[in-house]
Amino acid sequence: MNRLVILAPNWLGDAVLALPAIADVRRAAPSAEIAVAARPAIAPLFDLLPEVNETIVLERRAAFHEVRAWRTLGAEVTGSGFDTALLLPNSMRAALVASRAGISERWGYRTSWRGGLLTRAIDPPAGLHQAAYYQHLVHTLGFFNGPAEPRVTVPHEAREAGVRALTAAGWDGRAPLVALAPGAAYGSAKRWPPASFAGLADALCADGVSCVLVGSAADAASGAEVAASSGRHGRLVNLMGRTDLATLAGVMAACRALVTNDSGAMHLGAAVGVSVTAVFGPTNERATRPLGDAHAVLTHPVWCRPCMLRECPLAHGCMRGIGVATVLDAARRTL
Repeated sequence: MNRLVILAPNWLGDAVLALPAIADVRRAAPSAEIAVAARPAIAPLFDLLPEVNETIVLERRAAFHEVRAWRTLGAEVTGSGFDTALLLPNSMRAALVASRAGISERWGYRTSWRGGLLTRAIDPPAGLHQAAYYQHLVHTLGFFNGPAEPRVTVPHEAREAGVRALTAAGWDGRAPLVALAPGAAYGSAKRWPPASFAGLADALCADGVSCVLVGSAADAASGAEVAASSGRHGRLVNLMGRTDLATLAGVMAACRALVTNDSGAMHLGAAVGVSVTAVFGPTNERATRPLGDAHAVLTHPVWCRPCMLRECPLAHGCMRGIGVATVLDAARRTL
């Protein structure tokens, strides 16, 4: 293995949880050229990693069901001289990308009927945390496991960009900061109510803390609801949809704590080193909780969780049952 391309997971949280597996590969192959191929929204994460020599952006050229478009799969990595591809996504698309690119060694889990496209197909395990799931793959392939907690070292330029964004949005540079991430890409069922986030922000601001809303442009509507419901507009900074991924990491690095739903921001904050208070509803905290001892995971016991549904067909009791006072107490302990 001289030139390896790693096909990254498609979502930010999964991509962060794959970092320990990528570090394992680098430790086992210190002289190999390692590239990561990722979707445009995820690719900047890997520019922050010293283990990665190159980042390749995989454009989504067409819907997967459009068979005529399959001829374009793998175009970004064709002709790059890769001798090995490590497939972290379980999808057939990932296997087709590597196969169509002509990469001779294609390694991954035997899922989605794609085993025939892989040269080394590993049976997937059950019941593991997502980070351990990725590490199990590389361990079975012969790369011995190192630390299980994802880590992102935020470069100086990104830290400065984060502080500039915060200052331009109204942070005075003196008050301690807590980040709030009220969005979640999976669906509304994963979101603690915006009114609850607003009540939390008001209580933290009453403690002398400034709060910053963070998240992607897709989460901006949730952030606007929180900002509109809050009575502490002078201490609540809204950066949702206003930062690229590196700047978001810089903003996180300036914060003392993060309160979040189960989301990509949750895992990025934990990897940067922020103490996280995570509110879990329909998803399984045993599979995707933030890793490390500095974090708090809050749930409310209802008979239907974890249901893994995008939208709640009932009263959303798993999230509405978690009160502002409970989250506030947990967040205060992380400050």
